[in-house]
Amino acid sequence: MEKRMRAWVLEGGFGASHLRPVELPVPEPKRGQVLVRVRAASVNYRDLMVIDGQFDPSLSMPLVPLSDGAGEVVAAGEEARRLRVGDRVATLFQQKWLGGRPTPRTTLEASLGHPRPGVLAEYIVLDEDGLVVLPPSLTYDEGSTLPIAAVTAWQALHVDAPVRPGDTVLVLGTGGVAVFAVQLARASGARVIVASSSDEKLARARELGATDLINYRSTPDWDARALELTGGVGVDLVVDVAGGDLRRSVRALRNGGQVSLVGLLAGASAELDVVPMLVKRARIQGISVGSRDMFEDMLRAVAHHRIRPVIHRVYPFEAAPEAIEAQRRGEHVGKLVISIA
Repeated sequence: MEKRMRAWVLEGGFGASHLRPVELPVPEPKRGQVLVRVRAASVNYRDLMVIDGQFDPSLSMPLVPLSDGAGEVVAAGEEARRLRVGDRVATLFQQKWLGGRPTPRTTLEASLGHPRPGVLAEYIVLDEDGLVVLPPSLTYDEGSTLPIAAVTAWQALHVDAPVRPGDTVLVLGTGGVAVFAVQLARASGARVIVASSSDEKLARARELGATDLINYRSTPDWDARALELTGGVGVDLVVDVAGGDLRRSVRALRNGGQVSLVGLLAGASAELDVVPMLVKRARIQGISVGSRDMFEDMLRAVAHHRIRPVIHRVYPFEAAPEAIEAQRRGEHVGKLVISIA
């Protein structure tokens, strides 16, 4: 008898109201692949864009959504030798970007949750190269938060402009990437300034290690405040999750500093004045998650510093659309997780 599994699919239109619970055959691993029993999945802003049709209005349906998951290897296909049955693993978002420079084939064409099927199902089959082994210190719920948010924060902080002890990092926001950026920057010995729209969220950021706080609603000139906090010198790095107006991020930098642009919450275009950028010799680095090598480097840091991912709420599998809508509201600090236990 064919084995069946529960899953959610996007079908018949865009928006969380078009997510449907279905039963599908349990997939079988082929050569070099493994079957993973998914235990948890986390929600990203990208998932919301895919589900709403903003990412690709012509995507093929039905589509199993979400890209970030964690679970247990329960079967292996022929020649799958890197992983073993029983390994606790997390998914690699860009399945073919194992290391080195990215290409369209290794990133855009190989991303989970679109164009490849996602992880909001009880079982998934992936090439064994597209998974990483979780450290024993992390639960499945915690492991599911890492593939996009933590790897993005790691690349923003440690790949193109490595943060050193004593550096100052300005983090915009308190969502998944931003919270990991706070935790990883503090573990590196950096001073961390956090800008957010909510005093409540800022208080949580202080608990996580932020040393200075800016409410950008009550202090709209947050770039001037960042300069003031650094004695007019400016910050070494801005982790910008919004885009939109990059002029303020550049103004907040020291000479030779970097803006790591990791998101587009404010839209797909941005304002930028060239003269201040030239005067400051500022760098703007676009960040697109990261490779498996980066993921594994980040995991070693997380294990060494005993960093625990911040989970705002865990939803049951049956309430997956509620988790998507919670991501849309943006009231959370950290990550939203769906349990598939």
